[in-house]
Amino acid sequence: MKFSLRLALFFGCSLSLSLADDWPQWFGPQRDGVWRESGILKSFPEGGPKLVWKRSSGGAGYAGPAVRDGKVFLFSRTLDDASDRPDNPFDRGEIPGEEHVLCLDAETGKRIWKRSYASPYTVSYAAGPRTTPVVDDGLVYTLGAEGQLHCLRAEDGKIVWAKNYLTEFDVKAPVWGFAATPLIEGDQLICLAAGEGSTVISFDKKTGEERWRALTAKEPGYCPPTIIEHDAQRVLVIWHPEAVNGLDPATGEVLWTVPWKIRSGLSIPTPRVAGKRLFLTSFYNGATMFEFASSFTEEPKIVWQTRRASEKRTEHLNSIMGTPVIHEGHIYGGCSYGQFRCLRVSDGKRLWETLEPIVKKEERWGNVFVTPHEDRFFLFNELGELIIANLSPEGYEEINRAKLIEPNGSDMKRRPIVWSHPAYADQCIFVRNDTEIRCYSLKSS
Repeated sequence: MKFSLRLALFFGCSLSLSLADDWPQWFGPQRDGVWRESGILKSFPEGGPKLVWKRSSGGAGYAGPAVRDGKVFLFSRTLDDASDRPDNPFDRGEIPGEEHVLCLDAETGKRIWKRSYASPYTVSYAAGPRTTPVVDDGLVYTLGAEGQLHCLRAEDGKIVWAKNYLTEFDVKAPVWGFAATPLIEGDQLICLAAGEGSTVISFDKKTGEERWRALTAKEPGYCPPTIIEHDAQRVLVIWHPEAVNGLDPATGEVLWTVPWKIRSGLSIPTPRVAGKRLFLTSFYNGATMFEFASSFTEEPKIVWQTRRASEKRTEHLNSIMGTPVIHEGHIYGGCSYGQFRCLRVSDGKRLWETLEPIVKKEERWGNVFVTPHEDRFFLFNELGELIIANLSPEGYEEINRAKLIEPNGSDMKRRPIVWSHPAYADQCIFVRNDTEIRCYSLKSS
């Protein structure tokens, strides 16, 4: 346990504050994408933030780092033969290789342990795994692109239990692989899988024993399982390409289902809550805003929705993978061709857009990850740049930006990209590309 955490516990600080030093899973300690640490700089020093360390990433991948109790966990992949890499990353075919889970010291980047296993890929964009490791109660959970689910000891990487979706559920990997980061809910690990009646499966997080399974969909999609809460009632939201569903997380009972057909199976960004409203966005279909009359256990109604499914003639927000932020009645996020937009929560009206945060020109799949911190926002774009900005209904105000890492991945147009979400922990940012991981200090001086 870190010294700062011991002090927080000693002085009786709240659990949420004491955990804010870590980033132990997708979207942070509370899985809401908010960075809550104090003592963070307001603007970059001359020359950009200080590089603390850099190390090999152990391979390629789209999975962001996780940070817990002084350790960094990274999920990557290497090819058995580098010549097997397809010329076009969109192509599919069986490609031999290994997935790797790395554990590094958060202060120095020194490797503590490594766990590897064979994982031949059949998916498109076969660079590596997509899901951020989940670290909880001394265990690390990883879900590979081909459905290999592992529970490892955080201390030494020893396998506690493992599952293989392809053999155990008799399914094939989705076009772009299994990409929904599992969810810890009490003593459960809730995962998006596939198959008849098993689109979502709950396991005992300690033993791997199956608790329940639910839903049937032709494709599972790529959106992480999400918990929403109202009046002490917790509802599990599962968004697959055929519908948005609300489940009882304890039993898997389906409480409600709202049909929504998503083109190409692209249900990706994490659902966002604004009071009694629930916002979702997709690359082709655009956005939908739901509203609950009272309890989240009752079927929501559509308040407003994009009318035309088009990646070019966009009305609201057509995000490919970056999850938008909802702040003080407004939505901020990237659209299909790299436009960064502000919408009103109430009616979806677009107030402004700019190309500045992403690639400064229209670019298909242009992506940025937005993270609120106190009175400002950190934006990490696909060029490997970190931006500090103010976002408001009046417009986009950039404070400054710095290049942190090279975008050495590739999309189908061979455009250089970095598409992995950063981790914010220990007053630092941890970023990775296909060859290395870097840690920069964001501590105020």
